[in-house]
Amino acid sequence: MPGLGPGGTSRAERGHVLAVHEGGALGVRRGDASALHRGGTPDVRRGGTARARRDEMSAVRWDEMPDAGRGDVSAGQRDGVPRVGRDDVTAGQRGGASRVGRGDVSAGQRGGVPRVGRGGASGEGRGQGAGVGPGEVPGARPGGASGAGAGKGQAGARWLFGRPLPRWMAEAVAVPAAAQLAVTPVLVLMAGQLTPVALVANLLVAPAVAPATLLGFGAALVAPLWPDAAQLLVIPAGYAVGWIIMVGRWSVGLPFATLPWPAGLPGLGLLLVTVIVAVPVLRRRAWRAVALTVVVAALVAILVVRPVVGPWPPKGWLMVMCDVGQGDGLVVAAGPGRGVVVDAGPDPVVMDRCLRRVGVEDVPLLVLTHPHADHVDGLPGVLRGRRVGAVVVSPHRIHEGSGARVWATLARHHVPEWTVPPGTRWRFGPSELTVLAPDLARGEMSGQSEGSTINNSSVVLHVRWRAGSILLGGDLETEAQDELLHRFPVRADLLKTPHHGSNRQSPAFLASLGARAALISVGAGNDYGHPAMSTLALLRGLGLAVHRTDQSGDLAVVEREEGGLAVVSRGP
Repeated sequence: MPGLGPGGTSRAERGHVLAVHEGGALGVRRGDASALHRGGTPDVRRGGTARARRDEMSAVRWDEMPDAGRGDVSAGQRDGVPRVGRDDVTAGQRGGASRVGRGDVSAGQRGGVPRVGRGGASGEGRGQGAGVGPGEVPGARPGGASGAGAGKGQAGARWLFGRPLPRWMAEAVAVPAAAQLAVTPVLVLMAGQLTPVALVANLLVAPAVAPATLLGFGAALVAPLWPDAAQLLVIPAGYAVGWIIMVGRWSVGLPFATLPWPAGLPGLGLLLVTVIVAVPVLRRRAWRAVALTVVVAALVAILVVRPVVGPWPPKGWLMVMCDVGQGDGLVVAAGPGRGVVVDAGPDPVVMDRCLRRVGVEDVPLLVLTHPHADHVDGLPGVLRGRRVGAVVVSPHRIHEGSGARVWATLARHHVPEWTVPPGTRWRFGPSELTVLAPDLARGEMSGQSEGSTINNSSVVLHVRWRAGSILLGGDLETEAQDELLHRFPVRADLLKTPHHGSNRQSPAFLASLGARAALISVGAGNDYGHPAMSTLALLRGLGLAVHRTDQSGDLAVVEREEGGLAVVSRGP
């Protein structure tokens, strides 16, 4: 019979068979439901079809099956000859024989013999689909359906963004995203913060979690019976754990690793409102593009423009006052990669990030001026991945609350504690530190409030550099300031304003210093009214320039090229 179609398929007149394979029979794999006539030709009777269920047509060889169109194919019958419906495929019936164009099929004709695409099925009666084209069974694979995790991830992405994620991406993101969604409300209630970096960190550590867990568990089981084998198991487990630790340390130092958020029920309500607003924005393509543009512009401004405008920390920095919120956390230069830390602020994560920004990896000396939470609760952040040589503490010890946590943490890390008398001096790199107070012989000094006794027992330091000096006054209040003035008068170019600029300041003491600038570590919108308006007026009246962390972010003390000291701000 004359050939028809690009693949050379035999043309059949009405009443004849549509196509035959070389050898006179149409090859079909075992398990397919196509009925074959005993004579070797397809059995096509009025009302009959080559029937195959969807699951039974999952694998067909290139040279074995009749072709099916990209769309649905009506496998009807006219005078015993199967035909292709006019509306269902590109190439219809001509001359009494059916033909399907090469470009119109889900799995095209190869070698002159048509086939049915994977996942297709022969239709039954007019209007039934003979095959399923590409894209009609997304993600399907031989012998099974997509995994539940990927299916949920794709469904969620389709609902949120209007299109499914690629399968590999859906499988990777589904579990970390679900975990982040579950814990975020808890973090808001308990800690008052968001951790957008957690999703990325969890994706990176996911390959190492299973080896670390299984090998570690196996080592624990084997160790009592065969210690040498347990040691061999621990080695690869250690590498997996090391990767997890490295990712954790890296991710916590990223910009926006943690975002401050209102704590408690107000924060939870604000989170709900944010989600309600964000979902419609992300579901609309135009709004999504605008939101993405704004986010990218903000990231460029923070990550690219700011470093170009001014790198941080400034070259040759001598001291950095970290913006730790309502508290104190300072770093005094002690050589390359080293710094003396004076107080640790209230938050370990914030303190750790500040030390990472300035490149401090070794702390030869840590000074905790007094055991109040806003000065010591960030201690674990200082100890995170750093060697701490020794800790100077106030002689006034408390054995509950923050004080108890400090002593327990230091004992756990085997860091020696010192209480030192006035006049004790150290030299680290460009910095010379001298202890001025408290004087153990004079005992405790009370004040107006319950915390005044602890505040007045703060360790006071005088730090001197080649270009000038600064007085670090802890949380000294009026009584201790006057006592220090009469016992140990001192001069300083800069002042770390005592007690976050509270109204408990001695005008005589501040005037005696001769300082030119005052640095105030304070949290924005704090409940204590710090810094007090009276203190700001007093400082300005004495001619001191005032620099505040709540307005300027981190503050750095540097040496001027022409001599003297200057204060540089990082920006909020």
